[in-house]
Amino acid sequence: MGRSDMIPPVTTAGALEEDAYRLIRALINGDFTPDSKLSIRGVCAALSLSPMPVRAALRRLVNERALDAKPSGTAVVPRMTQREFSELTAMRLQLEPLALMLGAPHLKPAQFERLDAFVAQHEAARLASDPTGVRQADTGFLFEIYRSSGSALLLSFIESLWLRRSPMFWEARWALLGSSLGRAPHRHKEIMDALRQGQPDLARDFLVEEIRMAGEFLLEAMRFRDATD
Repeated sequence: MGRSDMIPPVTTAGALEEDAYRLIRALINGDFTPDSKLSIRGVCAALSLSPMPVRAALRRLVNERALDAKPSGTAVVPRMTQREFSELTAMRLQLEPLALMLGAPHLKPAQFERLDAFVAQHEAARLASDPTGVRQADTGFLFEIYRSSGSALLLSFIESLWLRRSPMFWEARWALLGSSLGRAPHRHKEIMDALRQGQPDLARDFLVEEIRMAGEFLLEAMRFRDATD
Protein backbone atom coordinates (compact mmCIF):
# COMPACT_ATOMS: atom_id res chain seq x y z
CA MET A 1 0.00 0.00 0.00
CA GLY A 2 1.49 3.33 -1.05
CA ARG A 3 1.40 6.55 0.92
CA SER A 4 -1.33 7.97 -1.33
CA ASP A 5 -3.54 4.98 -0.43
CA MET A 6 -3.27 5.85 3.26
CA ILE A 7 -4.48 9.46 2.90
CA PRO A 8 -8.26 9.80 2.57
CA PRO A 9 -9.34 11.93 -0.39
CA VAL A 10 -10.81 15.36 0.28
CA THR A 11 -14.55 14.92 -0.02
CA THR A 12 -16.96 17.50 -1.33
CA ALA A 13 -18.44 17.76 2.16
CA GLY A 14 -14.97 18.31 3.61
CA ALA A 15 -14.19 20.98 1.06
CA LEU A 16 -17.48 22.76 1.79
CA GLU A 17 -16.78 22.62 5.52
CA GLU A 18 -13.34 24.12 4.94
CA ASP A 19 -14.88 26.88 2.80
CA ALA A 20 -17.47 27.60 5.49
CA TYR A 21 -14.79 27.61 8.18
CA ARG A 22 -12.64 30.05 6.22
CA LEU A 23 -15.54 32.37 5.46
CA ILE A 24 -16.86 32.41 9.02
CA ARG A 25 -13.37 33.13 10.34
CA ALA A 26 -13.24 36.09 7.95
CA LEU A 27 -16.60 37.29 9.29
CA ILE A 28 -15.38 37.11 12.89
CA ASN A 29 -12.21 38.98 11.93
CA GLY A 30 -14.40 41.62 10.28
CA ASP A 31 -17.31 43.66 11.53
CA PHE A 32 -18.30 41.47 14.49
CA THR A 33 -18.22 42.60 18.09
CA PRO A 34 -18.42 40.54 21.28
CA ASP A 35 -21.89 39.14 22.00
CA SER A 36 -22.76 39.03 18.26
CA LYS A 37 -24.90 36.00 17.44
CA LEU A 38 -24.35 33.68 14.49
CA SER A 39 -27.30 31.40 13.81
CA ILE A 40 -26.90 28.54 11.37
CA ARG A 41 -29.72 29.94 9.26
CA GLY A 42 -28.24 33.45 9.24
CA VAL A 43 -24.77 32.24 8.30
CA CYS A 44 -26.17 30.02 5.55
CA ALA A 45 -28.05 32.96 4.08
CA ALA A 46 -25.07 35.31 4.35
CA LEU A 47 -22.62 32.89 2.78
CA SER A 48 -24.97 31.01 0.41
CA LEU A 49 -24.05 27.67 1.97
CA SER A 50 -26.08 24.69 3.12
CA PRO A 51 -26.58 23.96 6.85
CA MET A 52 -24.36 20.87 7.13
CA PRO A 53 -20.94 22.50 6.38
CA VAL A 54 -21.93 25.63 8.31
CA ARG A 55 -22.87 23.57 11.37
CA ALA A 56 -19.58 21.66 11.18
CA ALA A 57 -17.56 24.87 10.73
CA LEU A 58 -19.28 26.57 13.68
CA ARG A 59 -18.61 23.51 15.84
CA ARG A 60 -14.95 23.66 14.85
CA LEU A 61 -14.74 27.34 15.81
CA VAL A 62 -16.42 26.59 19.14
CA ASN A 63 -13.79 23.92 19.79
CA GLU A 64 -11.12 26.52 19.04
CA ARG A 65 -12.84 28.88 21.52
CA ALA A 66 -13.34 31.50 18.83
CA LEU A 67 -17.09 31.14 19.44
CA ASP A 68 -19.34 30.08 22.32
CA ALA A 69 -22.26 27.72 21.72
CA LYS A 70 -25.73 28.29 23.14
CA PRO A 71 -28.24 25.46 23.83
CA SER A 72 -30.40 26.82 20.99
CA GLY A 73 -27.62 26.04 18.52
CA THR A 74 -26.74 29.70 18.03
CA ALA A 75 -23.05 30.60 18.22
CA VAL A 76 -21.98 33.77 20.02
CA VAL A 77 -18.79 35.78 19.68
CA PRO A 78 -17.33 35.62 23.21
CA ARG A 79 -16.58 38.61 25.39
CA MET A 80 -13.29 38.09 27.18
CA THR A 81 -12.63 38.67 30.85
CA GLN A 82 -9.90 41.13 31.80
CA ARG A 83 -7.67 38.22 32.72
CA GLU A 84 -8.22 36.52 29.36
CA PHE A 85 -7.43 39.74 27.50
CA SER A 86 -4.27 40.26 29.60
CA GLU A 87 -3.19 36.70 28.84
CA LEU A 88 -3.85 37.21 25.13
CA THR A 89 -1.75 40.39 25.15
CA ALA A 90 1.05 38.58 26.97
CA MET A 91 1.05 35.86 24.31
CA ARG A 92 1.08 38.45 21.54
CA LEU A 93 4.09 40.09 23.18
CA GLN A 94 5.99 36.82 22.88
CA LEU A 95 4.87 35.47 19.50
CA GLU A 96 4.60 38.56 17.30
CA PRO A 97 8.07 39.98 18.07
CA LEU A 98 9.44 36.48 17.41
CA ALA A 99 7.73 36.42 14.00
CA LEU A 100 9.19 39.86 13.23
CA MET A 101 12.72 38.77 14.16
CA LEU A 102 12.42 35.62 12.06
CA GLY A 103 10.91 37.49 9.13
CA ALA A 104 13.18 40.55 9.07
CA PRO A 105 16.13 38.91 7.24
CA HIS A 106 13.85 37.70 4.44
CA LEU A 107 12.04 40.94 3.57
CA LYS A 108 12.42 41.86 -0.10
CA PRO A 109 12.36 45.33 -1.74
CA ALA A 110 8.85 44.68 -3.08
CA GLN A 111 7.66 43.95 0.44
CA PHE A 112 9.06 47.24 1.71
CA GLU A 113 7.04 48.94 -1.02
CA ARG A 114 3.92 47.19 0.28
CA LEU A 115 4.80 48.18 3.84
CA ASP A 116 5.12 51.80 2.69
CA ALA A 117 1.68 51.53 1.10
CA PHE A 118 0.15 50.12 4.28
CA VAL A 119 1.65 52.95 6.35
CA ALA A 120 0.19 55.51 3.95
CA GLN A 121 -3.17 53.70 3.95
CA HIS A 122 -3.22 53.65 7.75
CA GLU A 123 -2.51 57.37 7.98
CA ALA A 124 -5.14 58.26 5.36
CA ALA A 125 -7.75 56.06 7.04
CA ARG A 126 -6.98 57.54 10.45
CA LEU A 127 -7.34 61.10 9.14
CA ALA A 128 -10.63 60.11 7.48
CA SER A 129 -11.89 58.44 10.70
CA ASP A 130 -12.25 55.19 8.75
CA PRO A 131 -11.88 52.27 11.20
CA THR A 132 -12.25 49.66 8.44
CA GLY A 133 -9.35 51.16 6.53
CA VAL A 134 -7.26 51.38 9.69
CA ARG A 135 -7.95 47.72 10.51
CA GLN A 136 -7.08 46.57 6.98
CA ALA A 137 -3.84 48.57 6.95
CA ASP A 138 -2.87 47.35 10.42
CA THR A 139 -3.48 43.72 9.52
CA GLY A 140 -1.81 44.00 6.13
CA PHE A 141 1.30 45.68 7.53
CA LEU A 142 1.97 43.28 10.38
CA PHE A 143 1.16 40.08 8.54
CA GLU A 144 3.34 41.14 5.60
CA ILE A 145 6.21 40.92 8.08
CA TYR A 146 5.01 37.87 9.99
CA ARG A 147 4.54 35.76 6.85
CA SER A 148 8.18 36.35 5.98
CA SER A 149 9.12 34.26 9.03
CA GLY A 150 8.40 31.16 6.95
CA SER A 151 6.89 29.46 10.00
CA ALA A 152 3.39 28.23 9.24
CA LEU A 153 3.01 27.00 12.83
CA LEU A 154 3.95 30.34 14.37
CA LEU A 155 1.67 32.16 11.94
CA SER A 156 -1.25 29.88 12.84
CA PHE A 157 -0.78 30.68 16.54
CA ILE A 158 -0.76 34.42 15.84
CA GLU A 159 -3.83 34.14 13.61
CA SER A 160 -5.67 32.32 16.40
CA LEU A 161 -4.85 35.11 18.83
CA TRP A 162 -6.06 37.70 16.33
CA LEU A 163 -9.25 35.73 15.84
CA ARG A 164 -9.91 36.15 19.56
CA ARG A 165 -8.79 39.78 19.72
CA SER A 166 -10.51 41.16 16.61
CA PRO A 167 -14.08 41.45 17.96
CA MET A 168 -12.87 43.27 21.09
CA PHE A 169 -10.70 45.62 19.05
CA TRP A 170 -13.55 46.25 16.61
CA GLU A 171 -15.91 47.15 19.45
CA ALA A 172 -13.34 49.65 20.75
CA ARG A 173 -12.49 50.98 17.27
CA TRP A 174 -13.63 54.54 17.92
CA ALA A 175 -11.72 54.76 21.18
CA LEU A 176 -8.63 53.40 19.45
CA LEU A 177 -9.05 55.75 16.51
CA GLY A 178 -9.31 58.72 18.84
CA SER A 179 -6.22 57.61 20.74
CA SER A 180 -4.00 56.84 17.75
CA LEU A 181 -1.86 59.90 18.46
CA GLY A 182 -2.18 59.58 22.21
CA ARG A 183 -1.96 56.71 24.64
CA ALA A 184 -2.24 53.86 22.13
CA PRO A 185 -0.18 54.97 19.11
CA HIS A 186 0.84 52.69 16.30
CA ARG A 187 4.52 52.42 15.46
CA HIS A 188 4.34 51.11 11.91
CA LYS A 189 6.49 53.78 10.32
CA GLU A 190 9.14 53.39 12.99
CA ILE A 191 9.04 49.59 12.60
CA MET A 192 9.39 49.85 8.84
CA ASP A 193 12.24 52.39 9.01
CA ALA A 194 14.14 50.23 11.50
CA LEU A 195 13.72 47.14 9.33
CA ARG A 196 14.84 49.02 6.23
CA GLN A 197 17.94 50.20 8.09
CA GLY A 198 18.80 46.65 9.13
CA GLN A 199 17.90 47.16 12.81
CA PRO A 200 15.45 44.33 13.62
CA ASP A 201 16.04 44.65 17.38
CA LEU A 202 14.83 48.26 17.24
CA ALA A 203 11.85 47.26 15.10
CA ARG A 204 10.99 44.56 17.64
CA ASP A 205 11.12 47.12 20.45
CA PHE A 206 8.70 49.41 18.58
CA LEU A 207 6.33 46.47 18.02
CA VAL A 208 6.47 45.50 21.70
CA GLU A 209 5.68 49.10 22.65
CA GLU A 210 2.73 49.20 20.25
CA ILE A 211 1.19 45.94 21.52
CA ARG A 212 1.79 46.80 25.17
CA MET A 213 0.37 50.33 24.99
CA ALA A 214 -2.71 49.22 23.03
CA GLY A 215 -3.31 46.46 25.58
CA GLU A 216 -3.03 48.83 28.53
CA PHE A 217 -5.33 51.37 26.89
CA LEU A 218 -7.99 48.81 26.03
CA LEU A 219 -7.97 47.30 29.51
CA GLU A 220 -9.42 50.64 30.60
CA ALA A 221 -11.52 51.42 27.52
CA MET A 222 -13.30 48.10 26.91
CA ARG A 223 -16.19 46.39 28.64
CA PHE A 224 -15.21 42.91 29.76
CA ARG A 225 -17.15 39.85 30.89
CA ASP A 226 -17.09 39.36 34.60
CA ALA A 227 -14.85 36.43 35.52
CA THR A 228 -17.68 34.85 37.51
CA ASP A 229 -20.11 34.71 34.54
